[in-house]
Amino acid sequence: MSEKYLSLNPEVLYSKVAIATTDRSDIDLFKQLSSRNPRKRVRLCAHSSPDDRLHEMLIVHERSAYVRPHKHPGKTESTHIIEGLVDVVVFDDEGRIESVIRMGDYASGKTFYYRMAIPVFHTLIIRSDVLVFHETTNGPFDRRDTIFAPWAPEDSDVNFASDFLADLDDRVRLMK
Repeated sequence: MSEKYLSLNPEVLYSKVAIATTDRSDIDLFKQLSSRNPRKRVRLCAHSSPDDRLHEMLIVHERSAYVRPHKHPGKTESTHIIEGLVDVVVFDDEGRIESVIRMGDYASGKTFYYRMAIPVFHTLIIRSDVLVFHETTNGPFDRRDTIFAPWAPEDSDVNFASDFLADLDDRVRLMK
């Protein structure tokens, strides 16, 4: 592990330096770390603590990562794709698909940035082997501020989550 980072757990790193910088070798490290953990994801928190008012993260997800549909009342979230392809699926409260934001990095010609200022359920369908993105939201972080969709499987139910993603993928592909 680089002297630049403090590992909070296998999925969460914090920058140890006052001016956080990231280059290709750091992203390569994050990809290695994500491939080694069960949920196939890792994030670098560039902010210093969960109590900070502004949270900026570089996040790596592998294709098989499951992001349970969720929403954040009282929060704003913005995402900028650095590498990879992803469909951001937005749902109504009953689980019906409202929209799909098809995203990729700037060079892909796809949407590469969004800002979500309303609390709507959303998830990711990762279309590339690896997705690298920059996410910003307001803090402080409190798990109770995230509402998970009651109609979607929990992260711990791997088989149900896999089936859910496959079904969702089929529905999204039909919308093209």
